[in-house]
Amino acid sequence: MNLKRLIELYDEVLRTGHRTEIMRELQDEDDLFMLLLYSDMLGVPNPAFFYTLELYPHMLEKFHEWHTRMGMDKSPLNGFRCC
Repeated sequence: MNLKRLIELYDEVLRTGHRTEIMRELQDEDDLFMLLLYSDMLGVPNPAFFYTLELYPHMLEKFHEWHTRMGMDKSPLNGFRCC
């Protein structure tokens, strides 16, 4: 067994018991990013609004998943329909 395979096996053993926690943390991180990205449209001032404008087209696909996961049945943005 080579060293690379041994390291992969060790990493897998460490992740096995914490897979759901890791996925939950990644989801929370993604939710926070989406909130920051769309916060200005929701009425919350965002000092980085100018820098996040170029990310909108890439994040539109995930927007519907995000707002339904946050408990909003319809899109919270006026003039922006995704459902």
